[in-house]
Amino acid sequence: MTVPHQPFADLRVAGRPSLSHVDLVELDGLRFSDGLGFPPSYRGYIRHAGWARLVGLWLIYPPVLAGWADGLSGRGGVLTRRFREAYEDGRVEEFDWMVEPDGSWELVASLEVFGWSENGDYLLWDTSSRTPDGEFPVWVSWGGDALHRAGADLREALLMICGRVAGRTSASGDELHPLEPSPL
Repeated sequence: MTVPHQPFADLRVAGRPSLSHVDLVELDGLRFSDGLGFPPSYRGYIRHAGWARLVGLWLIYPPVLAGWADGLSGRGGVLTRRFREAYEDGRVEEFDWMVEPDGSWELVASLEVFGWSENGDYLLWDTSSRTPDGEFPVWVSWGGDALHRAGADLREALLMICGRVAGRTSASGDELHPLEPSPL
């Protein structure tokens, strides 16, 4: 299934997207517990950007072919476990500020990391709240210390992130820089 439009065409890629190691079959075929696949905005982003650094800081993990690093299930799974462990510790210690201003302790269990910044910020999907158009709401945890609703879909969340880190494009104005895939 393809995305009918190019929702990320305004995000300029410096060169060609790095897609050689991206598992496009999984991108279109994986199913979540609700029986539906990846959100359309995520599929559109991965097809547009591949494996890339967004605004010099953010990594959105694609599904990758066997034998490749930095994939959604591998790296994203590790980061999801790390995120949940940190938040469970915070819940036990009654650090309620960790779920403020927009989240809750119950929400943490349904959040899955699919992106990460080199500053230690998490980009997460709420996989329990799919919208009628197939999207998962997107959340961000700045430094692992707070939960903010970033948008109704990845497009909306990335607009917020790009606005927050304005001026982080290259001299050519490119927001996305393809990365070389790394074999395991």
